[in-house]
Amino acid sequence: MFYRFLADIVVLCHLGFVLFAALGAVLLFRWPRLIRVHLPAAVWAAGIEFFGWICPLTPLEIRLRHLGGEAGYPGGFVEHYIWPVLYPAALTRGLQITLGALVVAVNLLIYWRVFSARRNR
Repeated sequence: MFYRFLADIVVLCHLGFVLFAALGAVLLFRWPRLIRVHLPAAVWAAGIEFFGWICPLTPLEIRLRHLGGEAGYPGGFVEHYIWPVLYPAALTRGLQITLGALVVAVNLLIYWRVFSARRNR
């Protein structure tokens, strides 16, 4: 039971990281120094998608699930938790690259807006 709880905490942290990497740049309007944390997070998330890596949180979660008596799952966090919510089909390599490009594009747009707003002050 304890390991299942820890695995669920890892999932929540993982989801928080994904959301922060994808959309956290909007927080820069309020806290510009957050760029020191957000930029590496966004680069890491995009790299995971572009290169097809597995985030270290995924094996940690699967290991905790095994220790808790549950079965693990193949693939990564995005494939297992996020993609099925958006699309029922399996995550393909092309779609993974598209997700990485989307993370980069959204963040570049937000960074551009943040720096434009700061420059106009």
